[in-house]
Amino acid sequence: MKFPTTRLDRKDITTNPFAQFDRWYRHAKQAIGEEDAQVMTLSTIDLEGFPDGRMVLLKDYDSKGFVFYTNLESKKGRSLLKNNRAALTFFWPTLHRQIRIQGTTTLVNTGEADTYFRSRARISQLGAWASQQSELLDSRGTLEKRVLAMDLLYKGKEVPRPPYWTGFFVKPTSFEFWQAGEYRLHDRFAYIPKGTRWMISRLYP
Repeated sequence: MKFPTTRLDRKDITTNPFAQFDRWYRHAKQAIGEEDAQVMTLSTIDLEGFPDGRMVLLKDYDSKGFVFYTNLESKKGRSLLKNNRAALTFFWPTLHRQIRIQGTTTLVNTGEADTYFRSRARISQLGAWASQQSELLDSRGTLEKRVLAMDLLYKGKEVPRPPYWTGFFVKPTSFEFWQAGEYRLHDRFAYIPKGTRWMISRLYP
């Protein structure tokens, strides 16, 4: 029997999962563009105890964790304020790679949130005020009228960051790096913290 030659071996990954993430993420940005590379599934536990997932954008990361932004009054915001556990999933199908991250969340500081908010397009800033995220909306026209009202309110002025709009920082408690293999003989490596180091284990596909 001849096995597939394309595989991910232990020697191909680093001892630090943050460095491994950076390596794969940079490759994804070069191969498919930053907009597609930064898309991730954010999974939370909702207020009724059900798992809940949606696509969000990774906006920053470093050697300690990952950052995304949202409305605290949204469904995901309220969920995380009650239960700060979350999971992130990156899937780049054209690269045949996936990264899964579990962790706990905290709010970013106001300075970081203000800086990122100022970097957004003005209409996106206005939308943060106009949108009652996750609430019922009777029509698209109502949303557009609210955006126009905010535009009039802040005409000729800088749009301030809404107090309920900020970022979450995800501190990982585990990582998993997955690379597709032929005939579904995939390669999976899990990183679990052990003291000050990360223990690496190969998983069955």
